[in-house]
Amino acid sequence: MTIALLSHVPLDAGYPERFEAAGFTLHFATTPAQRETLDPHIAQQIRAVLTIGSIGLSDAQMAALPQLSIICAQGVGYEHIDVAAANARGIHVTHGPGTNNASVADHTLALMLAITRRIPQFDAAVRGGEWNKSRWNVPGMAGKKLGVVGLGNIGALIARRAAAGFDMAVGYHNRTPVEDSPYSYFSSVRELAGWADYLVVATPGGKNTVRLVNADVLHALGAEGFLINIARGSVVDTAALIASLKHHHIAGAALDVVEGEPQVPPELLRLDNLVITPHVAGRSPESVENMLSLVLANLNAHFAGKPVLTAVPE
Repeated sequence: MTIALLSHVPLDAGYPERFEAAGFTLHFATTPAQRETLDPHIAQQIRAVLTIGSIGLSDAQMAALPQLSIICAQGVGYEHIDVAAANARGIHVTHGPGTNNASVADHTLALMLAITRRIPQFDAAVRGGEWNKSRWNVPGMAGKKLGVVGLGNIGALIARRAAAGFDMAVGYHNRTPVEDSPYSYFSSVRELAGWADYLVVATPGGKNTVRLVNADVLHALGAEGFLINIARGSVVDTAALIASLKHHHIAGAALDVVEGEPQVPPELLRLDNLVITPHVAGRSPESVENMLSLVLANLNAHFAGKPVLTAVPE
């Protein structure tokens, strides 16, 4: 007998077959409407859920899946999974720490360079028939100051790439200093923003970081500063960011995440000092393989009666 698995995310080519070969029958609910109108007959069969942190799973959704025994977050984040409710119901929750760190760090540096050197604007200009170098004078990135909000595994990789590859001075803000870190610690995000040329948001999402980067922080970042967000859209005050970009209170922003995604505020899309990508920093062939292989390993361990490999902290 196969195990019914509900996926909140589409799977890349080849992976549905791997799940099926491992003994799982896949059901997909990749939109809010599909999750709200899941066939009750299917809901009664579901024993595992594959999701991501920005979608999650609520207590009420768990209640509608009476046979559910494991929830797997594909990446490291699990902020919208009600872990307390899962624990109370005896449902295991796993996630994927370390599976896409390199991809996110690479994408962050790409965003930093793109917004600094105005790569999308240059590309559009040339495609439009323009080859006028004299009107473009854009800054470099080497030797500037990088502030990292959240010096976890991904934040540390970003810092290492920036320091070693671009000779950048690095500072960071965490709730507490990182022991033996070679980087300068700042006790507040505002203080860090006031020092930095680039403020990279790499902190986890969730209720503790909602709008951590607000109008005051953006004001401190200043007219020559750049904001980069590869964490969660909820960490940045969207209205404050739009105002800061519109009035050039900061030099620019590069975002891989937006509050309320996949809907993007039209005001953002009208700004020419913004680079935006559709929450793809963690996606590469290597990271997808890492994430889904770990999901399968956790599922196989659980249904074989063994401990899961990467349980989320209780």
